[in-house]
Amino acid sequence: MLVSCLLVLFGFALLIYGADIFVEGAANIARQLGMPPLIIGLTIVGFATSAPEIIVGSISAWQGKTAIAIGNALGSNITNVGLVLGLSILVFPITIASKTIKKEYGIMCASLFIGLALMIDGHLSRMDGGILLVSLLVSVSWLVWIAKQSSASDPLVSEFIHEFSDEAGKPDSLGKAIIKLLIGFALLLLGAEMLVRGAVFIAEYFGVPDLVIGLTIVAIGTSLPELAASIMSLKKNEADIAVGNVIGSNMFNMFAVLGIPALINPDYFARDVLNRDFPTMIALSLLLGVMIFASSKGKLTRPEGTVLLLCFISYQYVLFSQNIVNT
Repeated sequence: MLVSCLLVLFGFALLIYGADIFVEGAANIARQLGMPPLIIGLTIVGFATSAPEIIVGSISAWQGKTAIAIGNALGSNITNVGLVLGLSILVFPITIASKTIKKEYGIMCASLFIGLALMIDGHLSRMDGGILLVSLLVSVSWLVWIAKQSSASDPLVSEFIHEFSDEAGKPDSLGKAIIKLLIGFALLLLGAEMLVRGAVFIAEYFGVPDLVIGLTIVAIGTSLPELAASIMSLKKNEADIAVGNVIGSNMFNMFAVLGIPALINPDYFARDVLNRDFPTMIALSLLLGVMIFASSKGKLTRPEGTVLLLCFISYQYVLFSQNIVNT
C-alpha cells in the first residue's frame, strides 16, 4: 500500500514537472515557427496543458481501465472550474475583459453537449471517439479563426503578446525546444504510468470503483498543472489567460481525453456518469458562464470563488459518501 501511495505521489510530481517542460517546449516551437501569440495560447498551450489528462487517459484505456479515463475527463473539468478557478479567484479576484474568452467559452459548452449526446446510450464506442476527435479538429480550426478575427485591443491578445515576448524570456532555439518537448513528453508518460498503477492498486485495495478514482485522485492530480499555471498567470496580472487556460483545457478534455481512450478501448460505463457526473460538470460550467456574463464588468470576486470551491467540495463529499455506503 505504501508503494502505491508513493507511486501516486511521484506520478503527480512527474506530471507537474513534465507538463511545465512540455508546455514550454511546445510554445517555443510555435514561436520559432512564427505563429501569432494568440493562436499559440488558444491552441498549442491549450492542448499542451491537457497533455497529462490525455496521456493518463490513454494509458488507462490501454490497460483496460477506460472508466478511469472517463472519470479523469469529467473529473478534471469539474476540478478545473470548481477547484482551480475557485481557489484562484479566492487568492486573486479576476476581471475578464476579453471578448475572445467569451467566444471560447461557447466552444467549450458545445464540447460538453456533444460529449453528452454521444454517451447518452451508456457506451463509449470507437465511432464516438472518432466523432470527438473530428470535433476537436473543427474546434481548433474555429479557435484559429477566432484568433485571426480578434481585435488587437482585446486584452487576451496583449497578454499573450507579453507572455511570449522577448521581455518575458528569449525563446529557446528550435533544437532546444524540441528536446524540451521530448523530455516533457517522456516525463508525462512515466508520471502517468506511475499514477495509473498506484491509483488502480489503491482502488482495488479499498474496493473503490475505477470511475471514482478517475473522478477524484487522478482528476485532481492531472489538474495540478492548470492550478499552478492559473496562479502564475494571475500573479502576472494575466487574468484572461488564467480563465482561458481553464476553458481551453476543458474543451480538450472533452474531445481528446474521451476520444482517444474510446479509440483504444471502447467500453460501457456506469450510469452514475450520466446521473451524477455529467450533470455536475454541466451545472458548474453554466454557473461559470453566469458569473462571466452576468457579473458587472466581468468581475469574478471572492464570494463567487467561494461558491465554486464549495460546489467542488460538495461534489467530492457526495462521491465519497456514496462510495462508503456502497462498500
